[in-house]
Amino acid sequence: MNLVSYELIGYCAAFLTTIAFLPQAIQSWRTRDLSGISVGMYSLFTSGVGLWLIYGLMIEKWPLILANALTFLLALSILVLKIRSTSNPDKRTLK
Repeated sequence: MNLVSYELIGYCAAFLTTIAFLPQAIQSWRTRDLSGISVGMYSLFTSGVGLWLIYGLMIEKWPLILANALTFLLALSILVLKIRSTSNPDKRTLK
């Protein structure tokens, strides 16, 4: 395989793993129901994605940079919504 093929695989993987967070983010923003979201898991995950973003920047690999920047923003938004809903019980959606 040539370098272009490797880059294409990287972009495809980055697109798929990033877009996988979009339905959760949209659902969380719309319903404000985050009862099934773990603060611990999302804290660890968001930190890990942030580190992947830093790593991508350090090695200057655009698939890593783009995917992890977008995933970081989506995961961080879900985490912030969860923390806000946990700290303000009046804002939680009851189901």
